[in-house]
Amino acid sequence: MKRASICVLAICVACAGAPARAQDFLSNLFGGWERPHAAPPLPAAAGRRDAKAKPKKSKKTAKTPSPALLGAPAPTPQQEGPPPPYEPQLLRLSEILGALSFLRDLCGDEDGEEWRAKMSSLLDAEARAGQRRAKLTGAFNRGFHGYETTYRSCTANARSAISRYLDEGGKIAHDIAYRYGAS
Repeated sequence: MKRASICVLAICVACAGAPARAQDFLSNLFGGWERPHAAPPLPAAAGRRDAKAKPKKSKKTAKTPSPALLGAPAPTPQQEGPPPPYEPQLLRLSEILGALSFLRDLCGDEDGEEWRAKMSSLLDAEARAGQRRAKLTGAFNRGFHGYETTYRSCTANARSAISRYLDEGGKIAHDIAYRYGAS
């Protein structure tokens, strides 16, 4: 329980500079509870994007996951402690972030980069290196590539999946923050 509190505290401190309506990082992942179907605004100071301007791709193609999330081999892991009790929820949340990263770009929302940045923040807060980071990264990539192989254009089913994932991801983030967050 102490480890979860420390992780949540570290997440809150890391995200404290950005204006957010939510109290903690996990609640902020999905834009708060009043409007779960809208993507949260990205603060101008977030700075996770590359300094070089990239040409915009057409709305019919999606961006590939960033190289940092492609599961590059991690250095030899030190002895890691047991995973936290919310590990399965974090894995599912990572998979949802990957799916949203692909689907939101595909459907013209053009905010896939924001979902990648949220995944990077989650990795920085929960698993800086080691086997846990590889598992979370793999879950993100599964979510991304699972839809990349089947969807070439935005359909009603893709929009429905986006809506379901925003709801499910918001619920998972809320549950983790409520159950394991700082008291």
